[in-house]
Amino acid sequence: MTDAQLTARSLELLLGTWRTGGAGYQALADRIRLLVLDGRIPIGTRLPAERDLAGRLELSRTTVASAYRQLREGGFIDSVRGSGSIARLPGKALTLPTAGGEGMLDFTKASLPAASPLAAAARAAADELPRFLSKPGYDPVGLPHLREAIAARYTLRGLPTTPDQILVTVGAQQAIALIARTFLSRGDRVAIEVPTYVHAIEAIRLAGARLVPLTVTVPEEGPHRIGDEPDGWDAEAIEQTFRRANPALAYLIPDFHNPTGASMSPQTRERVLAAAAAHGAIVVADETTAELDIDRPGEYLPMPRYADAASAGAPVILIGSASKLLWGGLRIGWIRAARSHIQRLIAAKPATDLGTPVLEQLVVAQLVPQLDAIKEERREQLRQGRESVHRLVGEWFPEWSVPVAHGGLTAWVGLGAPVSSALALAARSHGLLIAAGPRFGIDGAFERFVRIPITYSAEEYERAFTALSGAWAVAASEPAPYFDAGSLPSVV
Repeated sequence: MTDAQLTARSLELLLGTWRTGGAGYQALADRIRLLVLDGRIPIGTRLPAERDLAGRLELSRTTVASAYRQLREGGFIDSVRGSGSIARLPGKALTLPTAGGEGMLDFTKASLPAASPLAAAARAAADELPRFLSKPGYDPVGLPHLREAIAARYTLRGLPTTPDQILVTVGAQQAIALIARTFLSRGDRVAIEVPTYVHAIEAIRLAGARLVPLTVTVPEEGPHRIGDEPDGWDAEAIEQTFRRANPALAYLIPDFHNPTGASMSPQTRERVLAAAAAHGAIVVADETTAELDIDRPGEYLPMPRYADAASAGAPVILIGSASKLLWGGLRIGWIRAARSHIQRLIAAKPATDLGTPVLEQLVVAQLVPQLDAIKEERREQLRQGRESVHRLVGEWFPEWSVPVAHGGLTAWVGLGAPVSSALALAARSHGLLIAAGPRFGIDGAFERFVRIPITYSAEEYERAFTALSGAWAVAASEPAPYFDAGSLPSVV
């Protein structure tokens, strides 16, 4: 159970236009049920008291009580004396087999093939390696010239940075786990977006923290355009969460959010940083997808640049990675933080890792000067993938919705029905592995969504949508089971 509590006003905003065919309890119950399945009401959230909601919606208390009773009978809320009505999901979790099988098309990985200069960079790095072989080879901090190059990239983006503010890690995943282990104590609360990156949830939970959800949505009407309102984050709800839960840390993906593709507006960033500063929380901004823009107008600056006078005290830790931009097999990530935080992280790192591979660091150092050209290559690859997904969804599944994301690696596709787990299960028998919506939540919600990468070739998309067509015929008639996330294969 989370610590979240939904006010009557917040629920009214989430309900939107729900009074179709009258304002009866059935319509209200149906809309709340949909919000739970979509993950817009996180599991464990306390719903408003019947009297408060009735007053806000200008309904009789009997109508609200009847709606709550129907939700309770369907297993969508639990009502506990003294605790109110708590959102939940009915039934038992669906356990899926993890074996992919030979010949399976794996869409659980949102990753690009290697950047074209990588092979030449690897050869150059191998030629450079001999001058490092006389040393022990255990590098817990990062090669000095790579840290200098990464620091220079931040400075170029408007955030002056020195090499001693950079720690090189074995991919961004190690960075997330290391930050969680270093700055969290068991029982601490962490504000985390839902949906979000699967393995961030796991790393934070392993640190013993309690998750406090921050809902991220994609606007239902029209294309999602960066800078427009809404941006996917409810700044007022985030501020309320900081006041109520007092989290020690907030983990956010502000640019091309995984999986929704949304990007946080400058105004929302400022409010998030101000809220964090007011409550002494560390903000961890995962920027692993930040440079994978397709067509957004202009570049957002790193999160700390949005700190105004009210939020100047908010400590911000940035996470970056070579794996998304260059190649998933290149396991190099980094942390950018204040020097004092970097020193704490360096002291904690040897407990699980004695050094980041030198050869891979040399490869990345070779490629840093070419990043602008590589970004152009990636932009075209992602544009083609995005266009393929939009076109094929329109041809095969016109009832599905695909918001326009201006960058990142994924499309967060609305299915129009809570059958995501059933679809993913059926797709396996058609040769496709795909990550269902509940994989990206913390309690089994998001059954109405599926994540489709925009990183594959035209031929692979034809195969995938043929498989999805066969799976959809089965899933659309199936009940809505949801995943036991622990039984699922790795999702990238």
